[in-house]
Amino acid sequence: MDYVWYASYGSNLFEDRFHCYISGGTPEGSTFMERGCTNTTLPLKETSISIPYELYFSKFSKRWQGGVAFIDTVRNPSARTYGKMYLITGEQFQEIVQQENGNEEMKIDLELAKEVHTYSFNDSWYGNVLYLGEREGHPIFTFTANDEMKEQEIATPSIPYLRNLYRGLSRLNLKREKIIHYLSTKRGVKDTYCEEELYEHFPE
Repeated sequence: MDYVWYASYGSNLFEDRFHCYISGGTPEGSTFMERGCTNTTLPLKETSISIPYELYFSKFSKRWQGGVAFIDTVRNPSARTYGKMYLITGEQFQEIVQQENGNEEMKIDLELAKEVHTYSFNDSWYGNVLYLGEREGHPIFTFTANDEMKEQEIATPSIPYLRNLYRGLSRLNLKREKIIHYLSTKRGVKDTYCEEELYEHFPE
């Protein structure tokens, strides 16, 4: 596939952070330098998307010193996870998944992913590619935990990690109050941070 839409829902909502996966570098708030893609061309287009899979936070990321974002693998018509899509090459998408999983040898069959919609290709953290449909003639893909890991423990994300989500969501023209309420209702956040705390961490 020449071009695909990558639908982000976690820290890659903030394009400055996402661009580190393309060009290389250490994003603000992270402790890890990303190697970048072989092709360092930035996305051709960016746009918003509503993803019908519920957002939650799990695992412990050394990059971010806390839990990170995942979505369920079962479609939920009532769920609305805010996402941002980047139009990139199929090769770049493959390399981004490799970087997210820390495995440069990982291979993904995007044609198969498109055919089966939920494609578990590895037992790593982000070892499941979801096909979300098409936009402007290009397939939309995202990735999350695979079926064997979907019952994983919920974990609290760090404030620097949530700050990237907040910045990314704010560029989707969402108001501060809506973003904070959205984040405060998610598994991994709602039992740790109250809305008042998030207001303190994310000033206008």
